[in-house]
Amino acid sequence: MKKLFTIIAFASLFIAYTVHADDLDSLRRKLKKTTVDSLRAPIHIKLVNVYMHYDTVSNPMKKAMYQNEAQINCFQALHLYSGISDTTGMRISFDKLSQLFYKQKKYSQAKWYALQSNNLSRIKNDVPNIIVSLQHLAAIKTDIKEYKLAERDLKEALYWSEQQKSATASASIKKDYAKLNKKLGKKSKAMLASAKTKKKKQSVKPTAPVISANDTAGSAKPVVAEKKPAKITSKKLAVI
Repeated sequence: MKKLFTIIAFASLFIAYTVHADDLDSLRRKLKKTTVDSLRAPIHIKLVNVYMHYDTVSNPMKKAMYQNEAQINCFQALHLYSGISDTTGMRISFDKLSQLFYKQKKYSQAKWYALQSNNLSRIKNDVPNIIVSLQHLAAIKTDIKEYKLAERDLKEALYWSEQQKSATASASIKKDYAKLNKKLGKKSKAMLASAKTKKKKQSVKPTAPVISANDTAGSAKPVVAEKKPAKITSKKLAVI
């Protein structure tokens, strides 16, 4: 039975790899024949979608090549979309770049590109994509332990999902909330245990806690939970 599952797994990977290889060949040929920028940019995005399946590639060198090609095609698409002032295409490119860097655990880059996507969505009053980008930002911030900022993003995302009456988005955000609360619960227990240990061993006068740059930036102005996010306008962007 175990051998059967192994064979099925290898067969699935082989099929996936073959399909991706066929897609790549077809898209590369199409790209060579296309000269109009507005038509070339979407092809680059399709290539990105294929290359982002690099986790199905077992060969380390080929896997690294796929990661590199995904990034190159993302930047090429972004350049072309920017040249024709296609902000929707630019947002898609920013999303792909953020997802790519997030998969590689390059959180600073992932966060920066997610912010660009979020800002473009706000300029266009594109609420569904504001929600998506806020959720993605919250995931990044959770991974880098910026829990308060992650919670703020989820609160705003939930607000907009309720304004849109989107049950699907609300359910997804509540799941993210549950994951965040679980992490916060674990963190609180660890801090409580640490405080008890310090109390037992206390023999010197305690010093003031050290505040990191991230804490200062994140908590300089406390967020009021009851306050609704300001209405989005094309002239003024909300601060993330």
